Amino acid sequence: MKRLSDIKFSTLDLVPVRENGSAAQSLRNSLDLAQHVEKFGYNRFWVAEHHNMDGIASSATSVLLGYLAGGTSTIRVGSGGVMLPNHAPLVIAEQFGTLESLYPGRIDLGLGRAPGSDQMTARALRRERSGSADDFPEDVAELVRYLGPRTPDQRIIAMPGTGTNVPVWLLGSSLFSAQLAGERGLPYAFASHFAPRYMHEAIRVYRNHFKPSAVLDKPYVMLGVPLVAADTDEQADYLATSVFQRILALMRGQSLVQRPPVKTMDGLWLPHEKEAVHDFLGLAMIGSPQKIRAKLEVLIEQTQADELIFTCDLYEHSDRVHSYELLAQVMRG
Repeated sequence: MKRLSDIKFSTLDLVPVRENGSAAQSLRNSLDLAQHVEKFGYNRFWVAEHHNMDGIASSATSVLLGYLAGGTSTIRVGSGGVMLPNHAPLVIAEQFGTLESLYPGRIDLGLGRAPGSDQMTARALRRERSGSADDFPEDVAELVRYLGPRTPDQRIIAMPGTGTNVPVWLLGSSLFSAQLAGERGLPYAFASHFAPRYMHEAIRVYRNHFKPSAVLDKPYVMLGVPLVAADTDEQADYLATSVFQRILALMRGQSLVQRPPVKTMDGLWLPHEKEAVHDFLGLAMIGSPQKIRAKLEVLIEQTQADELIFTCDLYEHSDRVHSYELLAQVMRG
């Protein structure tokens, strides 16, 4: 049985843009956060591809990863993830092959099959490309080939890219990618930070379908976890209202810019909306270090996960940094 101190812990940054803030400041904050969590002992720092969202500044994922890798020295950096249906596999192989060539041994390529946007935006991104989620298994295989060793009869190569063997992860919030990751022998990251309902089933499907591969001899599971850590439970509950407002805005189709915390959510949401937000954040770790430790120990006991990746979207950047610092103390025990 795994203990909390056995588990690797990482950061997923959505590069949030705050009310009356700017994308430029959010990008600088992302690097500052990466530098801090590197010092705190985090294993990897991932950013996610989203489009047409005014509150998330990580759309040009590979460009941002170059900035983050260049400003850090040891932490792994990667995509959590690149939404592969938006891109030709060759382009992604070249981008991540370039990153791996510049920062060897530090780059991860996490792949998702959702568009990371609405359908209108997906069409704007793809133009004449016919890519869709249905092509995902073939696109993954093509991308892995580009990153692997060059074969004698290979007519198209990724340069840089070929022979770099950038680690490929499959990401998912449903069972499709869980099964595919298992069958391909790839590491799997489940988006339990927003789809906790399917977590246990996805882990079971992945492990049951797992076949050893050249990159993994046994399953490797990473789980997404929302985080709001503070010195006291009361302070954490207060800071969490920024997260609640953001999820509520997502559900209502409103602006996702970060809003400051409020003393109470009463009057801001309806009863069914409150329930939906809490369901969305069902795995959230909100509270003091003592409270979070107890909840994490239960999570590890129930899932036997290999790694946890935490996302923390607080209004003040300093509160985010402190939250990750407190979590590092919990994880190191």
